Amino acid sequence: MSNRGTVMSVRNLSKSYHTKDQHVTALSKVTFHLTKGEMLAVMGTSGSGKSTLLNILGTLDEPTSGDILLQGVKLEKMFIEPHATKFRRENIGFIFQSFQLLKDLSVEENIALPLVLKGLPNKEIRDKVNRMLELVGLMHHRTHRPVELSGGQQQRVAISRALITSPPIVLADEPTGNLDYNTSREILKVITDMKQAFDQSIVIVTHDPMVATYADRVIFFHDGNIVDEYVCKCQQDEDMDQILIKFRQLLER
Repeated sequence: MSNRGTVMSVRNLSKSYHTKDQHVTALSKVTFHLTKGEMLAVMGTSGSGKSTLLNILGTLDEPTSGDILLQGVKLEKMFIEPHATKFRRENIGFIFQSFQLLKDLSVEENIALPLVLKGLPNKEIRDKVNRMLELVGLMHHRTHRPVELSGGQQQRVAISRALITSPPIVLADEPTGNLDYNTSREILKVITDMKQAFDQSIVIVTHDPMVATYADRVIFFHDGNIVDEYVCKCQQDEDMDQILIKFRQLLER
């Protein structure tokens, strides 16, 4: 894990929902940090607050209380538009389980979309897209539509689109959830290789212990709280055993 500084700090983050009949606490005073170049896995049982956390980190949802600091600085109005959109555009890349590719656009058009929206010159867009296509091994599929690709290839396109603007932070929500075991390992290799190539920090939400072994550190959620943590030792079998033990303890709570 990198020791080159903290990219994001989360302090006492809480999120509550109120309905006519009940009060639900999705997050309760969650505190952690994300280091530059680190991959942080977030694991927990269903309804433990993982997705709520990811949505708040990406300013898709607003916390009830608590602070988020970017490189030590608290951003004012980061959850209020148009500040939220500006924060996402400049700092966050999203990778989703469902790929969310535009079906009428080709591979290269899907990847280029964030750069087009930023108004970059065509030559710069072409150069950046070509580099991404080479990195993820899709140069020969550049003109294909998503429907013509396998699930793993579609996720490679989604990863390329998320990273092409070089965001310092990438948020990944179950990025291998729709893929088989071997394809999942291929995608995780792509994610870790890209992280190293672009020196980015990644928060990856997963329920799969195998996915978590690719992380530098794992935090475990239960009922909206961080209840445990594990620092991976880059020894996959040992890491898998320890993560499984901690995850089973969550299930028994």
